[in-house]
Amino acid sequence: MPFKVIAFDADDTLFVNETYFLETEEKFCELMSDYLSHKSISQELFRIEIKNLAIYGYGIKAYILSMIEAAMTISNNTIPVEVVGKIIQYGKELLDKPIVLLDGVEETLEALYGKYKLVVATKGDLLDQRRKLHNSGLGKYFHHIEVMSDKQEQDYLDLIKRLEIESTEFYMIGNSLKSDVLPVLAIGGHAAHVPFHTTWAHEKIDHEVRHENFSAIEKITDILKKIEH
Repeated sequence: MPFKVIAFDADDTLFVNETYFLETEEKFCELMSDYLSHKSISQELFRIEIKNLAIYGYGIKAYILSMIEAAMTISNNTIPVEVVGKIIQYGKELLDKPIVLLDGVEETLEALYGKYKLVVATKGDLLDQRRKLHNSGLGKYFHHIEVMSDKQEQDYLDLIKRLEIESTEFYMIGNSLKSDVLPVLAIGGHAAHVPFHTTWAHEKIDHEVRHENFSAIEKITDILKKIEH
């Protein structure tokens, strides 16, 4: 297959991410436990996160703002300033989490490096994503890093145009069927889904993907057999 560019999602494809968000959510729910049940707090936080996506986008800074808004909503604007300070502290701790590479990531990048143009195509905060890639030690493998405001069909078309390739020459690898697979298949590209043990509710879909350009793999190193086949 005449692929020219192989793109990788970053969070929960190259390194751990959602696990840290879940840990932070647990702390937030405990902080607000005098007001509502754990389940209700999680639901309200998620509702506000989704509502704010169009304003703040993705990433930790957006999450901090959504936690503060959720705390104000849940408490009917009665939370003391100390609680806001605690939420900001949780956010800073989230930004300072260690970068933990997932199994097989560096082995896969080493095998593909030099044969294809490798890029990162990920959502989130630009500064935070660049920091994580730099600290991960993986930056040396990538020709281009694209931090996208969203991962819709047009976002991928814009990326492909900048890379000066055709959609058929683009292969996307990621842990989200909704963001990393479906829009790429829709524009004529190829995509592989590599699962992570936990997925943000916003990234889940309720149907099976069936497409000639789609591959489901168990671990990231499996992509080597798919691409080199």
